[in-house]
Amino acid sequence: MSEWHVEAVCTGTARPFNGAELSAITKRPRDGTVQVLPEGLAPDEQADRRVHGGPEMALHLYPLDHHDYWRGVIGDSPLLTEPGAFGSNLAVRGLTEEMVHIGDRFRLGGKTTGALIEISQPRQPCWKIEHRFCAKGMVASIIRTGSCGWYFRVIETGEVAAGDRLERVAIGAADWTVARAFRALVAGTATQADYAELAILPALSPKLREKAAQKLG
Repeated sequence: MSEWHVEAVCTGTARPFNGAELSAITKRPRDGTVQVLPEGLAPDEQADRRVHGGPEMALHLYPLDHHDYWRGVIGDSPLLTEPGAFGSNLAVRGLTEEMVHIGDRFRLGGKTTGALIEISQPRQPCWKIEHRFCAKGMVASIIRTGSCGWYFRVIETGEVAAGDRLERVAIGAADWTVARAFRALVAGTATQADYAELAILPALSPKLREKAAQKLG
């Protein structure tokens, strides 16, 4: 399968989240057409630009398939009915971390107005997920299962709306699925040979290439 359906396009604004802490993890579905620009959807915000957003993390996709898994773990939280519950910009079903690779390219949107996007890295989970769902242990579960989601960079700008397609048009690093990259760089399963490959993997985000390079003995 090379084409999937975008069920919702979600954006958010930075708002109070934990005392004085701000977060834009709450993403709500947008009506109509949304621009896809070099740093993501317009408008969409990230509260802490040191660790979120920017060209290498322009769009986030957290598979809708994982919502059912979480119902079995934390119960039937109302948040799990929201397509952007985990901060995802694109709500897509039937596409998971084992099925995509670092550097895979996709056409997102209409045939003449869509954007070209490329997978840049897995998403590393943080405490904000547990705070949002009021459930401890979620980060550890993500690391254990690899249900992390991933980020895209934008190669060509365009437009997207709910109901549009997400079509894979090129395979990137065939040996490096998002799941494998996550296990190596976040779950800590990498060998020295893995780090050597990741350190020079062109489509991997520079920050993670540098992380891999620093692990080389």
